[in-house]
Amino acid sequence: MQTQRTVLAAEQRQKLNPRMLQSIRILAMPVVELTELIQTELETNPALEVLDDSTEESLDTYSEEKAQEATDPWEDENADFSYDSSSGDEDSKRKFIEGAIALPETLQDHLLAQFRLLPTNPAQGELGEKLIQNLTSDGFHIIPPEELCPGCDPAELKTALSLVQALDPQGACTGNYRESLLVQVALRPEAPKGTSDVLRDHFEDLEKGKYPEIRRALGLKEPAFQRILDFIRTLSPFPGRLYSTEKTRYVVPDLAMRIEDNDLVIELNGEIIPTLGINPFFTELTARKKTDKEASGFARENVERAKFFITSIHQRNVTLVKVARAIAKFQMSFFLEGPRAMQPLTLKDVADEIGVHETTVSRIANGKYVQTEWGIFELRRFFTNAIAATVSSAAQHSKEGVKATLSEILQSDHGGGTALSDREIVDILRRRGIQIARRTVAKYRGELTLDSSFGRRKH
Repeated sequence: MQTQRTVLAAEQRQKLNPRMLQSIRILAMPVVELTELIQTELETNPALEVLDDSTEESLDTYSEEKAQEATDPWEDENADFSYDSSSGDEDSKRKFIEGAIALPETLQDHLLAQFRLLPTNPAQGELGEKLIQNLTSDGFHIIPPEELCPGCDPAELKTALSLVQALDPQGACTGNYRESLLVQVALRPEAPKGTSDVLRDHFEDLEKGKYPEIRRALGLKEPAFQRILDFIRTLSPFPGRLYSTEKTRYVVPDLAMRIEDNDLVIELNGEIIPTLGINPFFTELTARKKTDKEASGFARENVERAKFFITSIHQRNVTLVKVARAIAKFQMSFFLEGPRAMQPLTLKDVADEIGVHETTVSRIANGKYVQTEWGIFELRRFFTNAIAATVSSAAQHSKEGVKATLSEILQSDHGGGTALSDREIVDILRRRGIQIARRTVAKYRGELTLDSSFGRRKH
């Protein structure tokens, strides 16, 4: 019989202290998050102070107009200082309303508010609420309705589905964007005759731009078919996105890189990051060990913490500039010629160049943006895989370079009156020495948020 017994074993483990963890977090922080952390640290550490804050408005720049607006009420002869005791309740209500948290309306909130006003029976009401809570942000089912309520009456389920689909936005509570478009057509009496037939029976041909085949199959003339296309373009394939609660993300570049006099200039964004220093009073207080040990210990602890915080920010900025210089060395063709000239580059290439670990380069590149003459780019975009070249081409092509070339092709659309298909784009790229598959073209189109040939077709 086996028995268990306690055994002591010595082992060595590496454990990061809180300050080292903070230093690593600062290294990975974009400039916006870093300014928020600096503000928090200024509020919690009295030894830390701002030496130069360019974000503050100085008294010299304070306009006379603002000064006039901020008049002293005691000097205003027309000011009314009478007190009305009956206004107390109104003030309380106003403060409550002003202090209330305003939450954005979600798709579910919007649909439920409408659905609960409909004259439904209890079964339909319960089913409708279940269906609404089962929707993605696009307005599509998370779980198929039949699986969501397997024991429900099919007729009641169908009725509840129809009621929700007819609410605003129309076409929500469907399985996919094709079904949503069909529902929207059915709900809109002004839809041209034959629109449902095009979406239901010829959707694939529609996406591929095979318009003559669709017209022949349905026996439609050009004007009638054009009216159908124009109407389809007014529909919303993802109706739920109208009520998306995702916050707008504002991008603030951490640095700028530009060509000046044939040299690449790198500048850190120092406009919103204040210059930090140590409060002299706390420095003096640390020397009073004999007179006031408690105050001296408190001051010394905060001064050390402030010094480490300032050093961590400095180290972040130094590493960021080193990575930027290494990127500039490998991607100089990008800064001279634009995105299509971007070369293949790996994290290891930059890590070896500046003598740090790959994870350090990954942390410093993630979430940080650079302002260039070709637009604002995330640093991570400069790290891109190599794409296979054709036998006749000796040049190297990066993924980002191929995507830039693809974007140029789609914007110019060499197909004349007919939008280029993915297969035709593959042939054009091959002639330019780039060898990729059709599904890769479709993938890159999605990453560039560019439509298929149907969406790009000209009127």
